[in-house]
Amino acid sequence: MVRLPSSNAALTTPDGIVLDARWDETDQARGIVVFCHPHPQYGGTMHAPLMHRVALGLVEAGFTVLRFNFRGVGESTGTWGGGTAEVVDVDTAIGAARSKHPDLPVSLAGWSFGALTSLRWQARTGDNSPYAGIALPLDMYVPPHDLVTGRRTLIIGDRDQFASVEATRGYGERIGATVEVLAGSDHFFVFRHDRVTELLAQTFS
Repeated sequence: MVRLPSSNAALTTPDGIVLDARWDETDQARGIVVFCHPHPQYGGTMHAPLMHRVALGLVEAGFTVLRFNFRGVGESTGTWGGGTAEVVDVDTAIGAARSKHPDLPVSLAGWSFGALTSLRWQARTGDNSPYAGIALPLDMYVPPHDLVTGRRTLIIGDRDQFASVEATRGYGERIGATVEVLAGSDHFFVFRHDRVTELLAQTFS
């Protein structure tokens, strides 16, 4: 496999928002991963270190990755949509991935707010594509429970500031997800990017 040069893209939502996006690709991809970033109002962008490192790691593992900035972030137009409009952004990115690579399976990953928003998209659409949620912030938001059965993994550090291991395991049991606990990690998984990448690749393979 050969990693292709990264490329920028513009994705237009049904309500006219233009999302700044980035493709990280390999010439022999076995699947596509749409990767959603942390909370826009707390500095989250598609260029956050974990987003960047995990995306490149997934490319090395044989996946093409589509990242994007939610509305109002970076070069994306529009403004913060309260977490509801951002579900439309996820839908737009999924549509772009399926349109560009109709012959490849599409999986979904998100970190923190991105994990919650992508899971809300699955609940809204009835989608059961493989999903990996990194540090799902269960202490801050009520996650969806009306999900179609599918392959899902929740990754949590035992020092996470926004969700406990107990809450994550309980939620994982309710939705039929595998829960992976990284000892010594907090919400940001510093120096654990490779392990996070490995767990995502396992989920999507």
